[in-house]
Amino acid sequence: MAGRIRDSDIAQVRERNRIDDVVGEYVALRRAGGGALKGLCPFHEEKTPSLNVRATHGTFHCFGCGEGGDVIKFIMQIEHLPFVEAVERLADRIGLQLTYEGGGRDVRRENRGTRLRLVEVHKAAQAFYAEQLAGPEAEAARTFLKERGFDQAAAAKFGCGFAPGGWDKLTKHLLNNGFELGELYKAQISKEGRNGPIDRFHRRLVWPIKDRGGDVVGFGARRLFDDDPIQAKYLNTSESPIYKKSQVLFGLDLAKREIAKRHQVVVVEGYTDVMAMHEAGVPTAVASSGTAFGEDHMRVLRQLMMDDDAFRGEVIFTFDGDSAGQKAALKAFEGDQTFAGQTYIAIAPEGMDPCELRLAKGDAAVRDLVARRIPLFEFAIRSLLADYDLDSVDGQVAALQRTVPLVAQIKDRAKRDGYATKLAWWTGWQDEAMVVRRVRESAGAPVKAGGRRPAPRAEAGGSSEGPSGEQAVPRPHPRDPERVAQREVLKAALQEPALAGPQYDALPEDAFTHPAYVAVHKALLAAGGTASGLSGPALLEAASQHATQPGVASLLSELAVESFQSVSEPDTRYVQSMLSAVQENLVARQIGELKSRLQRLSPVDAADEYRELFGDLVALEEYRKALKEQASGGVE
Repeated sequence: MAGRIRDSDIAQVRERNRIDDVVGEYVALRRAGGGALKGLCPFHEEKTPSLNVRATHGTFHCFGCGEGGDVIKFIMQIEHLPFVEAVERLADRIGLQLTYEGGGRDVRRENRGTRLRLVEVHKAAQAFYAEQLAGPEAEAARTFLKERGFDQAAAAKFGCGFAPGGWDKLTKHLLNNGFELGELYKAQISKEGRNGPIDRFHRRLVWPIKDRGGDVVGFGARRLFDDDPIQAKYLNTSESPIYKKSQVLFGLDLAKREIAKRHQVVVVEGYTDVMAMHEAGVPTAVASSGTAFGEDHMRVLRQLMMDDDAFRGEVIFTFDGDSAGQKAALKAFEGDQTFAGQTYIAIAPEGMDPCELRLAKGDAAVRDLVARRIPLFEFAIRSLLADYDLDSVDGQVAALQRTVPLVAQIKDRAKRDGYATKLAWWTGWQDEAMVVRRVRESAGAPVKAGGRRPAPRAEAGGSSEGPSGEQAVPRPHPRDPERVAQREVLKAALQEPALAGPQYDALPEDAFTHPAYVAVHKALLAAGGTASGLSGPALLEAASQHATQPGVASLLSELAVESFQSVSEPDTRYVQSMLSAVQENLVARQIGELKSRLQRLSPVDAADEYRELFGDLVALEEYRKALKEQASGGVE
């Protein structure tokens, strides 16, 4: 297996690909003086150019969003490619044959040259198919597209074409244009017939299947004529050295930037569904081609939706019927459930697929389909509940017997308990604690004896029991003068995370002196804190998912709507003053502990330790003084 690309080749890729030429293929650049070029940054929305390109230095930098680097980094970012693939793309651009180092010797990756030729074969084939779509023989193909709401511009956008009859028209065309028969076979464009080589597709509407870099690597073909001897409605290119069905998604070349930007992807079932989604204003739609959506597909999408080494995004699957959706959703309870908590299901009404929905009810209905997505776990559970009469006790019992073991399979404990509580609501079962207990028992989790249905809210300063009899975290009094700043800071983190910012995220747990506030702080940080980019209901929901102690989720929702005590609308100055007050309180406690330690030390017998601690005390006193000044500056 080939190893790493030789360093000298990487250097050549950087030197021979002028960065102004490469960036200029994506962005209109103009001279800005001092040898620099400027243009609108492709990595964030802006109206005034802030992207600077220095051709002499081979670098780019955006003063708006901070993206920058060399020509390889630019291709990695804009094409969403790993380093090696970006280098290979740029090497192809200049016709450089890369050398790979591995196994103690230099090895030439022979299939790089093969790949280039096969990509050229597919590129020429797509051009041929696209040209044929305009001919008289392709009337049925044009009608097919028109009847499904796609005009000429949409067909061109997705590269639609037509495979003509005649058995070998494409094969002869490619051979006449310098390609070898062996290349056509290897590309799966042609195959051996009874009397020689023939085309793989005949009299079918054709879509090019592209890799995420935009190279055509295969085709999908749709049956149009009743006398077509091949009954299969859809045919796909067989796998080849450049086409691996488990790693390619139709539409990804068009959708990848929006997927990365929105952290959302919509997975549909067919070529026309992808087209319908994009034309309706859902530019994140993709579809597998010739195989079921699998782990390798998810790995590709994960690379687009990674942020700071964490997967942050939504994967939305659309189905044209409840049964298909239910079957897929139930599979999510198997395996490691890595992304199940961020997976959603969208079912079109009346068994329609997205293409049919767009034709029947318009673009807005397609967008609404995505907006009404349901969490995968919820969809699976409620799909099963639909089979039972939940108005009767017998039906409720039977439904719980069926679904409790399913909920118990959820591996995330917080989510499992949350769905157990929801299961009680959905079935109409009054004893929530019993349902949670049954789920925990089925999951093999420890369960405490006793318990009663939790009260919605404890009295100020009191406590309540959780769904399984666990003692709920005691509730602090909202007006506790010693903890006013702590409560204000938590409200700011929930309601105005942009104002709280990194200073909040850096607060240690012991900055909060009440167990409930500690629990809220831990839940917020577990949800990503202010750096998560979440706000409003999304942040509240994420934090609630991490609120494992009874009563914490309720306190979170309370803090999310509670007014601030000293101001009607908090600003940066106010929030910073509250943060400083919380830090000052923490430092004051640290000073007290340090003084206590000093009192127990002899300045004679432990002189070195005493001097060190005394120095720490002086530094903390100075820090506390500065924090006090900052804390007093935010409230008039």
